[in-house]
Amino acid sequence: MLKIWGRTNSVNVKKALWCLEELGLEYERIDAGMQFGVVNTPEYRRMNPNGLVPTLDDDGFILWESHSIVRYLAAKHGKGVLWPLDERTRAIANQWMDWAFTFLAAFRPVFWGLVRTPPEKRDAAAIEEGRRKSAELLAMLDAALAGKHYVAGSFSMGDIPIGCHVHLWMRLPIERPRQPHLEAWFERLCARPAYRKIVDVPPS
Repeated sequence: MLKIWGRTNSVNVKKALWCLEELGLEYERIDAGMQFGVVNTPEYRRMNPNGLVPTLDDDGFILWESHSIVRYLAAKHGKGVLWPLDERTRAIANQWMDWAFTFLAAFRPVFWGLVRTPPEKRDAAAIEEGRRKSAELLAMLDAALAGKHYVAGSFSMGDIPIGCHVHLWMRLPIERPRQPHLEAWFERLCARPAYRKIVDVPPS
């Protein structure tokens, strides 16, 4: 059985878990990271020298980095579904998977400031700057979704990483500009049982 190490409130772990659920795969999840520890043990570091989550074990094949895990699972178990068969469609899916890191860089101060920093220690200016930059970046995604249900046309691995990050954007108590195509895409994600189960839970 597939094994995956990581805590359920990690956005990167959610990417892998959502992918597993969409594919209907059986897996065992092992708590690791932050309050659970584990990631700095010699045993874990032999699997993942970064000491981060998630880490996947597929019958002895060890893989880390959340987007690599999503791509691997999609290619192995989701050809023609999460893994687009058309090369150009797959390239677009990959493009938005990689772009998720661009959004994350802007959004990180917002999430950490509002969710994982005590109110008395928050940097309001950094949070607002991150919110502004994130809104500007999401305007790109909003425009790209015009006339499309998902980032590569049909639902694919391309929606998974950015879908996890946008969940936080949509659920945090912040000012958001109207971005109708993005909002409609988010509603479509929320209609997916695997997304509701794994991703659309209170941020922590």
